[in-house]
Amino acid sequence: MSLSHILGLDHVVVTVRDLDAAARQWAGRGFTVSPRGTHSALLGTGNYTMMFGEDYLELIGVLQETEHNKPTRDFLSQREGLERAAFTTDSAAEGAEELKARGLSPLGPVHFGRPVELPDGTVGEAKFNVFRWPLHENPGGMRIFACQHLTRETVWIPELQRHANGAKRIMRVEILAADPKAAAEHMSHLIDEPASVSGDGWRVPSGGKRADFLFYDVTGFARRYPEAVRAGAAPGGAAAIVLGTADVDAAAKAIGAPAVQHDGVVSVPANAANGIIVSFTKG
Repeated sequence: MSLSHILGLDHVVVTVRDLDAAARQWAGRGFTVSPRGTHSALLGTGNYTMMFGEDYLELIGVLQETEHNKPTRDFLSQREGLERAAFTTDSAAEGAEELKARGLSPLGPVHFGRPVELPDGTVGEAKFNVFRWPLHENPGGMRIFACQHLTRETVWIPELQRHANGAKRIMRVEILAADPKAAAEHMSHLIDEPASVSGDGWRVPSGGKRADFLFYDVTGFARRYPEAVRAGAAPGGAAAIVLGTADVDAAAKAIGAPAVQHDGVVSVPANAANGIIVSFTKG
């Protein structure tokens, strides 16, 4: 049975300890950062987003401790960084049922919203239905969930989709794993997409024309990124986000002093992006 309601990567969640400071840091890397959002009381979190064509980056911080955000607080007790990845779903209810049919026990669906400051000065609301794969089903240490957008017009706002660094889309999420093959096969099983060898790593498409997941070990990690870029990265789990940009040199200029150009790409070191490497390539 295929997962017909999982449509590819929607966004990635970078979890941070100081939400406002992180937003200023990412804005300094050439991103247009949205106004701060405050999620419903059930979630107890706040966010900033960086919107692209069909996907986006999200910074999340805990504002109030709740049972729902305990996994995020547990993550933050160890480090900051890319905690989880979200898939687009066209129906959270039906997507959760598909997981149940596979013998999994999804968490949710949960409905929530947040106020949105719109460019014309008015305030709208972004509304979502989400469900999570079981917490222990975390390929390579990265949790996954699915998000149904009920009000796309208050999330994909054109003024927020233009970035000085030229970022257009998420091309790849890279995960550092002791056993890349096993981690890729785990992801493959959970989202019903094939795992295949890709150079010295293992690739799993997220679905459709959306981003890929690439799993590699410490040797593959070191081969892709110089030591200066790897500084501040965690020893395992999601290690890097690769973004497509029209002009790598322009991206480097927008990023400023932290930019490291190597192998035809430009990267923001992990210690300058809340524990996650952000790499820009032409695409």
